[in-house]
Amino acid sequence: MVIAIVGASGAVGQELLAVLEQRQFPISELRLFGSERSAGNTYLFRGKEHTVHLLQHDDAFQGVDIAFVSAGAGVSRAYAEDITRFGAIMIDNSSAFRMDEDVPLVVPEVNAADALKAPRRIIANPNCTTIQMVVALQAIEQISHIKRVHVATYQAASGAGAQAMKELETQYRQVLNGEDVTVNKFAYQLAYNVIPHIDVFTENGYTKEEMKMFNETRKIMHSDVKVSATCVRVPSLRAHSESIWIETEKPVSVSQAKAAFANAKGCVLMDDPENKIYPMPLFLSGKDEVFIGRIRKDISDDNGLSFWCVSDQIRKGAALNAVQIAEYLNGQNDK
Repeated sequence: MVIAIVGASGAVGQELLAVLEQRQFPISELRLFGSERSAGNTYLFRGKEHTVHLLQHDDAFQGVDIAFVSAGAGVSRAYAEDITRFGAIMIDNSSAFRMDEDVPLVVPEVNAADALKAPRRIIANPNCTTIQMVVALQAIEQISHIKRVHVATYQAASGAGAQAMKELETQYRQVLNGEDVTVNKFAYQLAYNVIPHIDVFTENGYTKEEMKMFNETRKIMHSDVKVSATCVRVPSLRAHSESIWIETEKPVSVSQAKAAFANAKGCVLMDDPENKIYPMPLFLSGKDEVFIGRIRKDISDDNGLSFWCVSDQIRKGAALNAVQIAEYLNGQNDK
């Protein structure tokens, strides 16, 4: 297949290159695109140097089968027609088209078949926090319909991009050296802090990030589930964590939940509190799966269940999910 990556120099673009290589995705030609700042950069892929070309309104996407786009919503909207007009499928990692009725929003473990219905030849990759949550929710949904979700996220600096990771590292050094702290990527200093503010606030008091978890979950799962989220930036480098409480129509026991998570595609059960075994981002960065632990009955609700999950949001929350969509379209459903 002829594959294009738009935003090749960014954190997700770089992860896409790694995932495509690791999973041996069938590629006959790779085309990389980026902004004026990244045009001319070269990256090694399967032993060959590839140059990043300037993204322009031209016919550079002629012959492309699948284009992975991760350069922000503005770029996605501006270049969608250029990317798709010759027949390419655009798998978009921005928020530009996620809630459009004629654009499928896909997490392959949950709703892979939706990817086959893309009249605009655009498939949207959901928000990273939503992706890892719905992979876990789907396991329980098979036992009993989930009516309600409360979730608190603990989102790593990498969710704001590669420069945000560098800023966090710089902040730690500055604090330890007694220097003024650099704050550009976050609302406040993140080092030695947590910030209950990701994206902009809306009129109902929730941020856009929190509303994404409400709206995207319902679209992906084809469900009337209600989701209330509080999204928090924490001073870890990579991999997001989520504390999730669900209310189901019928009671779900801890043993049922553990069995469901253990057997669910894309999930790894990591639940042995007596031996201090539970998911943590420190040890799970770079992993593909959603890791789930701290599973327990909610003592305030007979139909309630609580658990904790961790996933690398650059991999499963972005690059890997996009590649899995492409694999599904290419008939590689066993991966």
